[in-house]
Amino acid sequence: MQNMRIETERGHEIVSRLILERIDNGYWEPGSKLPSVVDLSTAFGVGRSTVREALSALKAMGWLDIRHGGGTFVKKVLPTAHSSHGGGSIFQEADSILEILEVRKVLEAGTVSLAAERRSEEDLEKLLIILGKMEQALLSNDTAQGEQADVEFHAAIAAASKNSLLIGLMDSLSQRLAETIGKTRELRFYQEKANALRLLEEHRMIFHAIEQSNVAESTRLISIHLTKVEAELNTIISEQKQS
Repeated sequence: MQNMRIETERGHEIVSRLILERIDNGYWEPGSKLPSVVDLSTAFGVGRSTVREALSALKAMGWLDIRHGGGTFVKKVLPTAHSSHGGGSIFQEADSILEILEVRKVLEAGTVSLAAERRSEEDLEKLLIILGKMEQALLSNDTAQGEQADVEFHAAIAAASKNSLLIGLMDSLSQRLAETIGKTRELRFYQEKANALRLLEEHRMIFHAIEQSNVAESTRLISIHLTKVEAELNTIISEQKQS
Protein backbone atom coordinates (compact mmCIF):
# COMPACT_ATOMS: atom_id res chain seq x y z
CA MET A 1 0.00 0.00 0.00
CA GLN A 2 1.29 3.43 -0.91
CA ASN A 3 1.60 5.91 1.93
CA MET A 4 -0.66 8.94 1.74
CA ARG A 5 -1.69 11.79 3.98
CA ILE A 6 -5.34 12.62 4.53
CA GLU A 7 -6.03 16.17 5.68
CA THR A 8 -9.73 16.28 6.54
CA GLU A 9 -12.05 16.37 9.51
CA ARG A 10 -13.90 13.43 7.97
CA GLY A 11 -10.85 11.27 7.54
CA HIS A 12 -12.63 8.11 8.69
CA GLU A 13 -15.04 8.35 5.76
CA ILE A 14 -12.16 8.59 3.28
CA VAL A 15 -10.38 5.68 4.96
CA SER A 16 -13.61 3.66 4.76
CA ARG A 17 -13.88 4.40 1.04
CA LEU A 18 -10.24 3.47 0.39
CA ILE A 19 -10.61 0.20 2.26
CA LEU A 20 -13.79 -0.56 0.31
CA GLU A 21 -12.00 0.14 -2.96
CA ARG A 22 -9.32 -2.39 -2.05
CA ILE A 23 -11.96 -4.98 -1.21
CA ASP A 24 -13.88 -4.24 -4.41
CA ASN A 25 -10.80 -4.60 -6.62
CA GLY A 26 -9.69 -7.81 -4.92
CA TYR A 27 -6.67 -6.39 -3.09
CA TRP A 28 -8.24 -7.84 0.07
CA GLU A 29 -10.30 -10.90 -0.76
CA PRO A 30 -13.29 -12.24 1.24
CA GLY A 31 -12.05 -13.94 4.38
CA SER A 32 -8.61 -12.28 4.28
CA LYS A 33 -7.13 -10.49 7.27
CA LEU A 34 -6.53 -6.74 7.12
CA PRO A 35 -3.32 -5.12 8.40
CA SER A 36 -3.34 -4.02 12.03
CA VAL A 37 -4.75 -0.68 13.12
CA VAL A 38 -1.19 0.55 13.61
CA ASP A 39 -0.19 -0.45 10.07
CA LEU A 40 -3.34 1.04 8.52
CA SER A 41 -2.78 4.23 10.50
CA THR A 42 0.73 4.50 9.08
CA ALA A 43 -0.33 3.63 5.55
CA PHE A 44 -3.15 6.18 5.41
CA GLY A 45 -1.35 8.83 7.44
CA VAL A 46 -4.13 9.22 10.00
CA GLY A 47 -4.56 8.57 13.70
CA ARG A 48 -5.50 5.19 15.08
CA SER A 49 -8.88 6.50 16.27
CA THR A 50 -9.70 7.48 12.67
CA VAL A 51 -8.87 3.96 11.49
CA ARG A 52 -10.98 2.45 14.27
CA GLU A 53 -13.93 4.63 13.26
CA ALA A 54 -13.58 3.51 9.65
CA LEU A 55 -13.34 -0.16 10.61
CA SER A 56 -16.32 0.13 12.95
CA ALA A 57 -18.39 1.76 10.23
CA LEU A 58 -17.49 -0.94 7.70
CA LYS A 59 -18.28 -3.63 10.26
CA ALA A 60 -21.73 -2.10 10.76
CA MET A 61 -22.20 -2.08 6.97
CA GLY A 62 -21.44 -5.79 6.82
CA TRP A 63 -18.03 -5.63 5.10
CA LEU A 64 -15.75 -6.52 8.00
CA ASP A 65 -15.61 -8.92 10.92
CA ILE A 66 -13.71 -7.48 13.89
CA ARG A 67 -12.51 -10.25 16.21
CA HIS A 68 -11.33 -8.77 19.47
CA GLY A 69 -7.80 -9.95 20.03
CA GLY A 70 -7.78 -11.69 16.66
CA GLY A 71 -7.72 -8.89 14.12
CA THR A 72 -10.03 -7.58 11.40
CA PHE A 73 -11.17 -9.74 8.49
CA VAL A 74 -13.08 -9.14 5.28
CA LYS A 75 -16.43 -10.87 5.49
CA LYS A 76 -16.52 -14.18 3.61
CA VAL A 77 -19.92 -13.21 2.21
CA LEU A 78 -19.95 -9.57 1.14
CA PRO A 79 -23.04 -7.36 1.09
CA THR A 80 -24.44 -6.22 -2.23
CA ALA A 81 -23.13 -2.92 -3.59
CA HIS A 82 -26.61 -1.42 -3.44
CA SER A 83 -27.15 -2.01 0.26
CA SER A 84 -23.60 -1.72 1.56
CA HIS A 85 -22.68 1.62 0.02
CA GLY A 86 -25.77 3.15 1.57
CA GLY A 87 -27.74 3.89 -1.59
CA GLY A 88 -30.53 1.61 -0.48
CA SER A 89 -30.50 2.53 3.18
CA ILE A 90 -33.18 4.88 4.38
CA PHE A 91 -30.94 5.85 7.27
CA GLN A 92 -28.47 7.50 4.90
CA GLU A 93 -31.17 10.11 4.26
CA ALA A 94 -31.47 11.13 7.90
CA ASP A 95 -30.86 14.84 8.32
CA SER A 96 -29.49 14.94 11.85
CA ILE A 97 -28.50 12.99 14.91
CA LEU A 98 -31.82 13.97 16.47
CA GLU A 99 -33.69 12.28 13.64
CA ILE A 100 -31.51 9.22 14.14
CA LEU A 101 -32.38 9.19 17.84
CA GLU A 102 -36.10 9.36 17.08
CA VAL A 103 -35.73 6.21 14.98
CA ARG A 104 -33.64 4.54 17.66
CA LYS A 105 -36.25 5.19 20.35
CA VAL A 106 -38.88 3.36 18.31
CA LEU A 107 -36.67 0.56 17.01
CA GLU A 108 -34.71 -0.21 20.17
CA ALA A 109 -37.80 -0.46 22.33
CA GLY A 110 -38.60 -3.51 20.23
CA THR A 111 -35.11 -5.00 20.09
CA VAL A 112 -34.50 -4.70 23.83
CA SER A 113 -37.86 -6.26 24.73
CA LEU A 114 -37.17 -9.26 22.48
CA ALA A 115 -33.60 -9.46 23.80
CA ALA A 116 -34.93 -9.69 27.36
CA GLU A 117 -37.14 -12.59 26.29
CA ARG A 118 -34.70 -14.46 24.07
CA ARG A 119 -31.15 -13.65 25.23
CA SER A 120 -28.76 -16.55 25.70
CA GLU A 121 -25.84 -16.84 28.08
CA GLU A 122 -23.55 -16.13 25.13
CA ASP A 123 -25.45 -12.90 24.44
CA LEU A 124 -25.00 -11.84 28.06
CA GLU A 125 -21.28 -12.61 27.89
CA LYS A 126 -20.91 -10.43 24.78
CA LEU A 127 -22.73 -7.55 26.46
CA LEU A 128 -20.51 -7.87 29.53
CA ILE A 129 -17.38 -7.77 27.37
CA ILE A 130 -18.62 -4.59 25.70
CA LEU A 131 -19.41 -3.01 29.07
CA GLY A 132 -15.82 -3.80 30.07
CA LYS A 133 -14.61 -2.00 26.95
CA MET A 134 -16.75 1.01 27.84
CA GLU A 135 -15.26 1.14 31.31
CA GLN A 136 -11.71 0.76 30.00
CA ALA A 137 -12.31 3.52 27.44
CA LEU A 138 -13.53 5.78 30.22
CA LEU A 139 -10.50 5.04 32.41
CA SER A 140 -8.09 5.68 29.54
CA ASN A 141 -10.07 8.68 28.26
CA ASP A 142 -10.33 7.01 24.83
CA THR A 143 -13.37 8.78 23.40
CA ALA A 144 -13.31 6.96 20.06
CA GLN A 145 -13.15 3.54 21.69
CA GLY A 146 -15.98 4.50 24.03
CA GLU A 147 -18.17 5.59 21.13
CA GLN A 148 -17.41 2.38 19.24
CA ALA A 149 -18.31 0.29 22.30
CA ASP A 150 -21.57 2.24 22.63
CA VAL A 151 -22.56 1.33 19.07
CA GLU A 152 -21.50 -2.30 19.65
CA PHE A 153 -23.61 -2.52 22.81
CA HIS A 154 -26.82 -1.57 21.03
CA ALA A 155 -25.97 -3.83 18.08
CA ALA A 156 -25.43 -6.72 20.52
CA ILE A 157 -28.89 -6.10 21.99
CA ALA A 158 -30.34 -6.34 18.50
CA ALA A 159 -28.43 -9.60 17.93
CA ALA A 160 -29.90 -10.97 21.17
CA SER A 161 -33.40 -10.32 19.81
CA LYS A 162 -32.84 -13.22 17.36
CA ASN A 163 -34.86 -11.31 14.73
CA SER A 164 -32.86 -11.11 11.50
CA LEU A 165 -34.84 -8.14 10.14
CA LEU A 166 -34.34 -6.08 13.29
CA ILE A 167 -30.66 -7.00 13.29
CA GLY A 168 -30.36 -5.79 9.70
CA LEU A 169 -32.14 -2.54 10.48
CA MET A 170 -29.87 -1.92 13.45
CA ASP A 171 -26.77 -2.66 11.34
CA SER A 172 -27.84 -0.01 8.84
CA LEU A 173 -28.77 2.43 11.59
CA SER A 174 -25.51 1.79 13.43
CA GLN A 175 -23.50 2.85 10.38
CA ARG A 176 -25.37 6.15 10.17
CA LEU A 177 -25.08 6.54 13.94
CA ALA A 178 -21.32 5.93 13.87
CA GLU A 179 -20.89 8.63 11.25
CA THR A 180 -23.01 11.08 13.23
CA ILE A 181 -21.19 10.37 16.48
CA GLY A 182 -17.93 11.07 14.68
CA LYS A 183 -19.23 14.47 13.62
CA THR A 184 -20.19 15.37 17.19
CA ARG A 185 -16.95 14.22 18.82
CA GLU A 186 -16.17 17.63 20.29
CA LEU A 187 -19.55 18.08 21.94
CA ARG A 188 -19.42 18.14 25.72
CA PHE A 189 -21.80 15.19 25.76
CA TYR A 190 -18.84 12.96 24.92
CA GLN A 191 -16.21 15.07 26.64
CA GLU A 192 -17.43 15.56 30.19
CA LYS A 193 -16.50 12.78 32.61
CA ALA A 194 -19.75 13.03 34.55
CA ASN A 195 -21.81 12.38 31.43
CA ALA A 196 -19.56 9.50 30.40
CA LEU A 197 -19.96 7.93 33.84
CA ARG A 198 -23.73 8.33 33.64
CA LEU A 199 -23.82 6.71 30.22
CA LEU A 200 -21.82 3.73 31.49
CA GLU A 201 -24.18 3.26 34.45
CA GLU A 202 -27.24 3.49 32.20
CA HIS A 203 -25.83 0.76 29.96
CA ARG A 204 -25.14 -1.40 33.00
CA MET A 205 -28.73 -1.02 34.19
CA ILE A 206 -30.05 -1.98 30.75
CA PHE A 207 -27.81 -5.05 30.80
CA HIS A 208 -29.08 -6.15 34.21
CA ALA A 209 -32.71 -5.81 33.09
CA ILE A 210 -31.97 -8.00 30.04
CA GLU A 211 -30.06 -10.45 32.23
CA GLN A 212 -33.12 -10.75 34.50
CA SER A 213 -35.42 -11.17 31.47
CA ASN A 214 -37.38 -8.14 32.63
CA VAL A 215 -39.08 -6.95 29.46
CA ALA A 216 -40.89 -3.96 30.96
CA GLU A 217 -37.83 -2.66 32.82
CA SER A 218 -35.44 -3.09 29.92
CA THR A 219 -37.86 -1.20 27.64
CA ARG A 220 -38.30 1.55 30.23
CA LEU A 221 -34.55 1.95 30.74
CA ILE A 222 -33.66 2.11 27.04
CA SER A 223 -36.35 4.75 26.56
CA ILE A 224 -34.99 6.83 29.43
CA HIS A 225 -31.43 6.40 28.16
CA LEU A 226 -32.20 7.60 24.62
CA THR A 227 -34.47 10.39 25.85
CA LYS A 228 -31.61 11.75 27.98
CA VAL A 229 -29.23 11.60 25.02
CA GLU A 230 -31.80 13.46 22.91
CA ALA A 231 -32.34 16.11 25.58
CA GLU A 232 -28.61 16.71 26.04
CA LEU A 233 -28.06 17.11 22.32
CA ASN A 234 -31.03 19.46 22.06
CA THR A 235 -29.41 21.61 24.76
CA ILE A 236 -26.10 21.66 22.91
CA ILE A 237 -27.73 22.57 19.60
CA SER A 238 -29.68 25.35 21.28
CA GLU A 239 -26.51 26.76 22.87
CA GLN A 240 -24.67 26.64 19.54
CA LYS A 241 -27.44 28.58 17.83
CA GLN A 242 -27.27 31.30 20.51
CA SER A 243 -23.47 31.63 20.37
